[in-house]
Amino acid sequence: MKRKTKRYEYLDSLEVNKESFIREDPSIGLVTMHSPNDPKPGIKVENGRIVEMDGVKEADFDVIDKFISRYSIDISICEEAMAIDSMEFARRLVDINVPRSEIVRLAGGMTPAKAVEIVNCLNAVEMMMAMQKLRTRRTPGNQAHVCNRKEDPALLAADAAVAAAMGFQEIETTLTVSRLSPSTALGVLIGSQIGHPGCLTQCSVEEGVELEQGMRGFTTYAETLSVYGTEEVFRQGDDLPWSKMFLTAAYCSRGLKNRFTSGGGSECLMGYAEGKSMLYLEARCIALIRGAGCQGVQNGGIDCVYFSNSLPASHINTMAENIIVAMWDLECASGCDGFWSGSVSRNTSHMLPWMITGTDYIHSGVGTITVEDNNFGGSGYNLQDLDDEITIQRDFRVDCALRSIDEDEWIEIRQKAAHAIQVLCQQLGFPEYSDEDIEKVVFAHSSKDIERSTADNIAVAETIEKNNLTLIDVIKAFAKAGEMELAESFLELLKKKLSGDLLQTAAMYDRNFEVLSAVNNANDYRGPGTGYRVEGERWEEIKEIRQIIDADLLKKMQPDETRPHIGVKLSDIGEAEQGTDEKEVIVGISPSFAKDINVTLSGATVGDALYEVMAGIEEEGMNCRVVRVENEIDLGIIAKKCSMLSGSGISVCLQAKGTAVIHQRDLTPLNNLELLPMAPLITLEYYRKAGRNAAQYAKNLSPDPVILDWNYDTLVAKTRAFPKVVVMNQIEKASCRPERNCTDIKVEFLHD
Repeated sequence: MKRKTKRYEYLDSLEVNKESFIREDPSIGLVTMHSPNDPKPGIKVENGRIVEMDGVKEADFDVIDKFISRYSIDISICEEAMAIDSMEFARRLVDINVPRSEIVRLAGGMTPAKAVEIVNCLNAVEMMMAMQKLRTRRTPGNQAHVCNRKEDPALLAADAAVAAAMGFQEIETTLTVSRLSPSTALGVLIGSQIGHPGCLTQCSVEEGVELEQGMRGFTTYAETLSVYGTEEVFRQGDDLPWSKMFLTAAYCSRGLKNRFTSGGGSECLMGYAEGKSMLYLEARCIALIRGAGCQGVQNGGIDCVYFSNSLPASHINTMAENIIVAMWDLECASGCDGFWSGSVSRNTSHMLPWMITGTDYIHSGVGTITVEDNNFGGSGYNLQDLDDEITIQRDFRVDCALRSIDEDEWIEIRQKAAHAIQVLCQQLGFPEYSDEDIEKVVFAHSSKDIERSTADNIAVAETIEKNNLTLIDVIKAFAKAGEMELAESFLELLKKKLSGDLLQTAAMYDRNFEVLSAVNNANDYRGPGTGYRVEGERWEEIKEIRQIIDADLLKKMQPDETRPHIGVKLSDIGEAEQGTDEKEVIVGISPSFAKDINVTLSGATVGDALYEVMAGIEEEGMNCRVVRVENEIDLGIIAKKCSMLSGSGISVCLQAKGTAVIHQRDLTPLNNLELLPMAPLITLEYYRKAGRNAAQYAKNLSPDPVILDWNYDTLVAKTRAFPKVVVMNQIEKASCRPERNCTDIKVEFLHD
């Protein structure tokens, strides 16, 4: 064994050297920028119609090309805009003598490949300069994440009130159990208006459910309308560009502000990047969003930032995404939301350029609650970082839209918000909070410090649904209880929402309910730049860091030294048919499960995981049937197919990487009964509980949902696992058998 020096032992213990890094491979999309497979920009117009775009003729357009050519490009100026040299236009982005309005006018006639070629000419400093001029709204903003593990409305209200009082103009929440969305959305809405009248809120759930909450008046904006840069990922994901356009219209017709969500890397993660760079595919997404008539974009890595950050030029790539958004005159919620690194230095470097420069929303989610309560899986900046960001804001004399509040104000705001929920429960017939319950909420650090049952919270949501309650009912309840200040505040919010002011690009309210947007608060900055570029041999040298790993090495990382407690032998029986046994629960597995992948991201063997799920089902007196879905890798689609085949209509399904879901026959693929998404954290105990819960659903019972525990350390583990997920998905894709559908499996466990 090679002897290591003491210094390298120390260096290897540092957080940055525990990260996962991947060598570029453009052939499968493992490249952030400058893929040799990216198309060259170009356009051809005949008789007022685009007949060729970025090297593709109209006859060969896929659905994304068709949509962009029809709705996203201003044909009246496209030939003028496309004729401008890309380097020349890049200089205009940072030239103080070229107004933003001229940039936006010309950019409207550009194709995705042209936009990419332009931003590829900029370095990080120039991108900061460009964003300073290009962001749509003059005044920067910020967004918070407010959630809790128990989906407790009073705690949500208290935390939302504090976040709004600290200056966040938008608050986003999400949840682990989708049927609790009405009470969750309502809790955040009530707290937000107490902390900052006019604060905008959303509840991030399945798109149809999210629209319903907006129509009730429980939310004021949405940003979870996902789009993708290749046709195949659109098919694997959800909907098509036209249905997204329809959904945008549905939100706007109800006065709801909305943004789309994208972020480079999803196509590679799904295994359908077509060899293109993440930036080019993201530019296609942004063009789609522009064509759909949406106000803005939440991008800059977003959910795939853990993965893209393992590649060279990761930070500048996410910056480039945001520049294209601003160049195309859309509101930019510039990411900086996901937890992307265990290294404090890398964590800060990802956020700092946009914090100094300012964007329409610097973060699309600071976790103002504890990491353990953040159902988004933690944020780049969380509760423990809030004072740091406020202090850095002071140090640089920049505006992150935040303010510091002392403990007395903190308590007062939380008390008022929690009391409002207490009053509402009394007036609307919800399970009530005692004064002792409210005091625990006010002084709680996290949901672990409160004792209200999940059943009570479920009852609130069910009562809202059963009685079809809306914000009007909430206003009446506050008025009846004598809480006229609250009633008037929510009535004003509803009136402002119906006025349509939120449909202006980059709209937000100040504390007086006055709208600030690109219309009345337009960005009027202008500014410079040339300088050193890292390129050529020096760039190649920088990329080749010593701790690098490539895709081939990742494939070898299946730990053969792990001796399984329970081995498993799976044999095909034949094509799976519709079950008739009402006691049957199907256990669905992915194409490479126990074939090419034998160890999950948590380190458990697939045999252990399968054994525990089946044991949990059998403990409840139900029957198991194991079915392999041969031609799909998306867990939602696997679960939908298996639940359709199940005699009980219930399935519990596993990907080889360890992700699990419990599904019901009448739910859509992207909806479910329970989801265990963070595979690195799923222990054998959770798999056993998932099996038991699936069986209980089959018996028409309502079990307590499986809730994964996570903290800061496990979030670090999650970021390290993401590059492995990409390779595992590639293996899953290679294991697919398109000619097959669902196969019954004989299971033999091989105990030690």
